[in-house]
Amino acid sequence: MSSQISRCLGLLQLECRLPCDTYPSATGVSGSLSQSTTFDFPIVTETVAGAWADDVIRGDPALETACIAAARRAVERGAVVITSGCGFFIRHQEAVAASVNVPVVMSSLLLAPTLLRQLPRTAKLAVVTADSRHCTDDLLRLDDAADRSRVAIGGIEDGEWFQNVMMHWSRDEMKVPPPPIRESDLEADVTACVARLRAVHPEIAALLFECAGFPAVAPAIRRITGLPTYDLGTLYRMTLASVA
Repeated sequence: MSSQISRCLGLLQLECRLPCDTYPSATGVSGSLSQSTTFDFPIVTETVAGAWADDVIRGDPALETACIAAARRAVERGAVVITSGCGFFIRHQEAVAASVNVPVVMSSLLLAPTLLRQLPRTAKLAVVTADSRHCTDDLLRLDDAADRSRVAIGGIEDGEWFQNVMMHWSRDEMKVPPPPIRESDLEADVTACVARLRAVHPEIAALLFECAGFPAVAPAIRRITGLPTYDLGTLYRMTLASVA
């Protein structure tokens, strides 16, 4: 097996209403995991059958079998690490990890326990998510109540970017093309969310982005806030670096 194939990343993607080759804005903004140009190494992409964004975000347990099947297809195509295009796929982390013989990192939320231990006990971690209504405590994998109290969760579900994204990635049929997904909207919404969180929780010392679209604006948010900012790219790159 060549070194290039041995470093192939398997990406489990959501269903998309519009074909990306005919409506490019459906793939999101540059730097998100839905853009092939984001990656400077080989990837294989597998769509999880029936995984519409609203179902994944809300947590449909029926998707578990489809996640496993997609992960196995990716491994058969040469993937040595499995990740996903939505942080809410973390609900299927254990099932997918048990079904393949390669490392599985379905969500950046897996980093939360580790990041808390990098910070002083007096500091907090901000989890910035696409939809805070469904980013519940169980997704953080924090058994210690003291650790949970050090996490502040904020979302951009009311912002323009999220509303436009959901039009592209929803099972509802569209009669007209939805508006484009713009990086400027994403940066504005995430910046505002972080500012709100810091106003309420001045102890915030690091940011963790749940959404697989947020890596596109992570460099800008680092510059604006001066805070360490982690996302799914942090995790899958580290995991890829650990395999032969």
